[in-house]
Amino acid sequence: MRQAPAVLYSAQQIHARVSELSNSLSKMIPIGDTPHFVAVLKGSVIFLADLIRAIRRPVTLDFAHLSSYGAGTRSSGKVETFSLPQSSVRNRHIVIVEDIVDTGLTLTTLRNQLLDQRPQSLITVALLSKTARRRVDVPVELIGFTVNNHFVVGYGLDLDEQFRELPYLALINR
Repeated sequence: MRQAPAVLYSAQQIHARVSELSNSLSKMIPIGDTPHFVAVLKGSVIFLADLIRAIRRPVTLDFAHLSSYGAGTRSSGKVETFSLPQSSVRNRHIVIVEDIVDTGLTLTTLRNQLLDQRPQSLITVALLSKTARRRVDVPVELIGFTVNNHFVVGYGLDLDEQFRELPYLALINR
C-alpha cells in the first residue's frame, strides 16, 4: 500500500488561491467577452474545473497535450506534442491553464503555437511555478503558488499516474 505524501498546500488553501486567481483573471478580460481556456493535459484538469467554476462567466474550452516529462520526475528537455487545440484562437482572449511551469519549455512551445494564430490576448495561469528550474524566460501572468525544486503531486498532478486524486498538493521524496 502506498503512503500518503506530506501536505504542501491544503485543499482549503488551494480553494482560496483559485478564487483569487479567478478574480484577477476576470479583471484582465473585458466584460462581455468570452475567454477561451486551453488546458494543458493531463495535470491541469482539476485546476481548470475549479478555475472556470470560480470565474462565474461564460467560457469556452479546449485542450492541448504536450509533455517533457514522460514517466520520469525530471524534464527530458524535449517537448513532445500529442495534440493541440482544435478550435480557432484567432482574435479571441485565450487563457492557457497549466498545472506547473518548470523549465518553461512546454509552455513556450504551446504559446508559440497559439501566438502564430493571432489571438486577441494570451494569458497564462499556472497553479505552480518552479522558477529555480526555469530554462526559458516565459511569461506567466498568474501564478497560484511558487515552489522550490520539489516534485509535487495531488490536485491533478501525478507521479506515474498516481496521486492525482488527492484534494491537496503534496511533496514526493525522490
